Amino acid sequence: MEVQSVLEPEEFERTLAARDLTRAQELLARASTGDVVDELDRLQASESAVAFRLLPKDRALEVFELLDPASQGDLVRVLRTDETAAVFEPMDPDDRVTLLDELPAGIATRLMSGLSDDERLLTTTVLGYPKRSIGRQMSPEVAVVHGEQDVATALAHVRDVVDDSETIYTICVTDNTRRLLGVVSLRDLISAAPTTLVAELISPADTADATEPAEDAARRCAERRHLALPVVDSEERLVGILTVDDALRIIEEAESEDLARQGGAEPLRRHYLSTPIIRIVRSRVVWLLVLAIGASLTVQVLEVFEETIGKLVVLSVFIPLLIGTGGNTGNQAATTVTRALALGEVRPRDAMKVLGRELATGATLGLVMGSLGFAITSLIYDVGIGSVIGLTLLVMCALAATVGGLMPLLAKAVRADPAVFSNPFISTFVDATGLVVYFLIAKLILGI
Repeated sequence: MEVQSVLEPEEFERTLAARDLTRAQELLARASTGDVVDELDRLQASESAVAFRLLPKDRALEVFELLDPASQGDLVRVLRTDETAAVFEPMDPDDRVTLLDELPAGIATRLMSGLSDDERLLTTTVLGYPKRSIGRQMSPEVAVVHGEQDVATALAHVRDVVDDSETIYTICVTDNTRRLLGVVSLRDLISAAPTTLVAELISPADTADATEPAEDAARRCAERRHLALPVVDSEERLVGILTVDDALRIIEEAESEDLARQGGAEPLRRHYLSTPIIRIVRSRVVWLLVLAIGASLTVQVLEVFEETIGKLVVLSVFIPLLIGTGGNTGNQAATTVTRALALGEVRPRDAMKVLGRELATGATLGLVMGSLGFAITSLIYDVGIGSVIGLTLLVMCALAATVGGLMPLLAKAVRADPAVFSNPFISTFVDATGLVVYFLIAKLILGI
């Protein structure tokens, strides 16, 4: 057995660019499957196809199933029809659907037409559920037994379907109409006497509705430590199953999307180095335009208080400090509440509790920051300026924390993504309102 070695991206890419295919094939043969997947995800589609064709058939299937869906789609676009059919047919139905979502309708139709009738029916069933629903992410290939069967019969059936089932560690128990009665673990079946009825071993099943958001079902599966979560339709009939590895993948993808949106960009759906520049631009430009429009509010506020600034120019010196502190306070609150939402620790109905906690937190932070600002500014300028800065920091921290804490709850209540109402949006909002507070306090205390 040949010892695996680390695939060095720079060496492999130089070898591939020089079209030394024999050497490239040797490097791939010695590399781990994970390294090969990472490298194909990095490459542009044309180069990825060259490398993919150097893999033996069995390994090519394994590598293809582990690629990012976007990378799979890129490969399918450049591979020959027979090559795409060879990797598409062995895929699980839910993985096929994920790939089809990345492809133009013409290519998707061609791939579907090449499937057997049974596989096409399974894939079409998954395709029929709404995007981002758990029905679209589940596997319809489920190991099913019946309550009236004895353990020996049930185990024999499980052995027959093991190759066609997504998992056999959690086995669903249904009646003759596929209505879910509960679940039984493989461990319980193996441990029981052969003549024991399956009905005696059934445990209540935690289920997911096929149309509910995939992220909600995935988090429930992970948080309750299920190996798998049965998926049912509106009449409690079993339609599929979500395994814990798929649940963790869904959660990881959702958190990656949230992280990107917190930075004011749409998430990239492929490896950064293989993403065309124009796609990166598109993922960022919309948010930059939205934030630029929002920032114009700050300009309008400065114009309104131009006379106030003119009477005491020193006020303008503190603007970056004040809006920066307010924005950071709001972002901290938004991040904390968004995380709590994701973990199920708070819900929109907890808005008043969150408001109270964030108002108290912001006021306490403002008291600390304001006291420090008052002391330093009074020493450098005078007590009047120090009072303005200290009081403004107190009000801005309280306001920013409250707004930052409530925005994710508002987003959740209207079925929007809480990450959209995150750092950039809150910073822009707090900048404008904070400046209004600042200049009003200055006019009140300094009489200008």
